[in-house]
Amino acid sequence: MTLTIETVKLADAVGAEVLDVDVDTLLHDDELPAWTLETLEANGVLLFRDLHIDDAAQVAFSKRLGHVEVFGTGEHPEIFLVTLDPAKNRAAAYLRGTFDWHIDGLTDDVPIKATLLSAHGVADSGGETEFASTYAAYDDLTAEEQERFESIRVVHTLEAAQRRLNPDPSPEELAMWRSRPAKEQPLIWKHRSGRCSVVLGPTADHVVGLDPDDGQALLDDVMVRATAPHLVYRHEWNVGDLVIWDNRGLLHRALPYDPMSPRDMHRTTLSGDEEIQ
Repeated sequence: MTLTIETVKLADAVGAEVLDVDVDTLLHDDELPAWTLETLEANGVLLFRDLHIDDAAQVAFSKRLGHVEVFGTGEHPEIFLVTLDPAKNRAAAYLRGTFDWHIDGLTDDVPIKATLLSAHGVADSGGETEFASTYAAYDDLTAEEQERFESIRVVHTLEAAQRRLNPDPSPEELAMWRSRPAKEQPLIWKHRSGRCSVVLGPTADHVVGLDPDDGQALLDDVMVRATAPHLVYRHEWNVGDLVIWDNRGLLHRALPYDPMSPRDMHRTTLSGDEEIQ
């Protein structure tokens, strides 16, 4: 590959800013898709600052990187609006769950590969997005912990995550949550690349074979360590920013913000191609 693009680290453990790449390059440079995926694998998060990409270009660039999931209808059905305004997104209440550290798709057979998020409006206060490398979290475990955790299995459910937001659900809400099958996942993901990462999130219902309190204490301890400040990059959004993150190797969360704020983020999602094992 002859493409040379300068990047600058955003934090020690995760993140890089991509310099001097414009929308035309994203859409037409033949070498850029492979470079982007390779650099994303190495850094976990890529920031294209002040790019001001529109929906059509975001979808087109996303499709150059992989298969893009479809969320609705209309001119750009691949775009999902991330907003707490229910007038713009009927799933706005569900998005309050994004304030917890999470990996997308842990109740799915194959979690998503990566997410692209562009800022069309930002909050006056709050609304930053934080990222923590689950590869770095694994590397920070002791050798004894790495070996011991390889045999630990965790059951993930939608109900576990939703009860954090709504501890007293209606029978209809509970039935809806439980309509999504539970998924058992390993605590340690052995990627086909040879790397290992921890698998954590609010969907974690219980640890197989452990007393519930003991299992929760173990998961809480690993989460605290995985999101220690030295492993985290916090992105403060400006209108026009585009951020891509590797869902397979990161925890992420949004910091709380006023639902009536103008924060308006446009998301495209790359389908996954690797089961957790």
